[in-house]
Amino acid sequence: MTSIDLGDSIPPNTAHAVSVSLPTWKANVGYEEGEQWVLGTMITGYPRFFIHKAIQALGADIVAKHGRPGQSAMLFPTRRAAQRCADFIRDKAEQPSPVDVSILSLVLDPTKEFAEPLRSLSPSISAVVFPQDIFPIAKQYWQHSGDGVSSRRAEFCHGLFRDGLLVLGNRSPSPRSSPQQKLRRGPKRYQRGASIDGIEATTTNGHSTNGKLSPPPEEEADSIESSRFLEERYGRNLDVSLVENAKSAIRRRIAGVLTTDLDLASKSLPVMESNARGVSNLQEHDIYLTPCGMNAIFTTHQALLKTRPPEKSVNFGFPYVDTLKILQKFGPGSIFYGHGSAADLDNFEARLRAGEKFLALFCEFPGNPLLTCPDLARIRQLADTYDFAVVIDETIGNFVNVNVLPLADVVVSSLTKIFSGDCNVMGGSIILNPGSRYYGALKSAMTDVFEETAYWAEDVVFMERNSRDFITRIDRVNANAEVICDALEAHPLVTKVYYPKYNESRPNYEARRLPNGGYGGLLSCTLKTKAHTVAFYDALETAKGPSLGTNFTLTSPYVILAHYQELDWAASFGVDPNLIRISVGLEDNLGEIFAKALQAAEKVELS
Repeated sequence: MTSIDLGDSIPPNTAHAVSVSLPTWKANVGYEEGEQWVLGTMITGYPRFFIHKAIQALGADIVAKHGRPGQSAMLFPTRRAAQRCADFIRDKAEQPSPVDVSILSLVLDPTKEFAEPLRSLSPSISAVVFPQDIFPIAKQYWQHSGDGVSSRRAEFCHGLFRDGLLVLGNRSPSPRSSPQQKLRRGPKRYQRGASIDGIEATTTNGHSTNGKLSPPPEEEADSIESSRFLEERYGRNLDVSLVENAKSAIRRRIAGVLTTDLDLASKSLPVMESNARGVSNLQEHDIYLTPCGMNAIFTTHQALLKTRPPEKSVNFGFPYVDTLKILQKFGPGSIFYGHGSAADLDNFEARLRAGEKFLALFCEFPGNPLLTCPDLARIRQLADTYDFAVVIDETIGNFVNVNVLPLADVVVSSLTKIFSGDCNVMGGSIILNPGSRYYGALKSAMTDVFEETAYWAEDVVFMERNSRDFITRIDRVNANAEVICDALEAHPLVTKVYYPKYNESRPNYEARRLPNGGYGGLLSCTLKTKAHTVAFYDALETAKGPSLGTNFTLTSPYVILAHYQELDWAASFGVDPNLIRISVGLEDNLGEIFAKALQAAEKVELS
């Protein structure tokens, strides 16, 4: 995948793409500095950082109809999520008077019987409405929590809103039509008349039944037209009858018990094994699907805060940026061990022995972007001794390569990445270990903090389709990543390759690697100078933008994108500002592509 213009979606021509093209080093810096020559070209972006234009459009229309001039709206799938955002805004806004924040809940109009077939989808929207100058605070909540609506939900609900089917939830129902009145079942052009006494007649071969009159031909045509309207305007790719089976298929793939393709409409799903993922009694209901990976972390943290005394958490190892932000901004705060080393564990153990208490330890396996792996066995031993929960993010390692659940109380993952691969849908997962001492309390807490309807049905359908071949894709990505690593390791301009196979923490990875598992599809590297790095990056003929785990190779100057305002802080933990992160795809010619980019770096003349 090459020659994607600046600001175009990745993949190209994809309405709900998860990435955006930033094809040069200069473009990435321009994006971070808010330069219009970059921002003005962007038709999309990573969904938690760039609010999709379909979401923006619906928010603007909601404010125009129900708000006031000078207000903005942030959209959420449920009232509870919106309330959390409103609470966050009020808590963080530093103003002399209380912030004017309100929540508008929009639901299917209860007076429109035409909308009845849509109710099983729960196509609701809760809008947090606030003054425009508060937007940066609301955006923080959107980014950190992953609670916001998906672009597909917004697109779907915007159609309902325009057609008058999505209304304020506290709207009083209008009086029922009298028997002499026609019952309106949709937009004016799609109205269907009732029988003369207000009860629909059942007909056979055009004749009346039960003494009722048959509808005239034009009314029968209206009925067909109304059904077509529902199907074409709101149905699209969404077969509602398959959504629950699709969720079940995803959960069972995550559990490792569904490894083959199947027809959701006609085949029963495989029975969960008693030792799935290496633990006893893991059940499908122990696996929760969330709108995105960060929301899996956020929801887990919320559940832990309800389960245990409100102590600080530990972020162990250099983290993905928003994990640390969640622990810092929601609840009592956090302790950060950015190296994730044995020395850090020694320090942590000393604090535990001195009597300090902690809510939980959060870590990634491996970490992003240095691909180091913490000593999970030692962490588990400390957790059992000193009573704190262990939450492991397996997104990078993925459960085809490693098995971390036996050592965790909770495992989280971003399904947006290699599980999907197509870079066109978001999703996340939470697995509760049934053997955890906190299992019962967490199950109870999840009934308060987890909402099944938050993950939009259409996104579920796309995720299920995308994930059917994820095992074979991972095997190929593992092999391709090793080819690239070997090429980079052998080149004199490359100063460091970060990959589980080459890192000092390899023994920790090997301890959790499955018999047929590889080392994953993510790696990072540094070159001798910034000039060499820029030349290499600009010459790489891969897609270049945020995200990872795509079926195509996706490259980014990760530290510039994730930590531009804190480069010195990142460097203090060994994260080079000029590090390049490579998410390896399925291409056949990656060796040639990287050799060509290295040749471009060789031509750099240093003064």
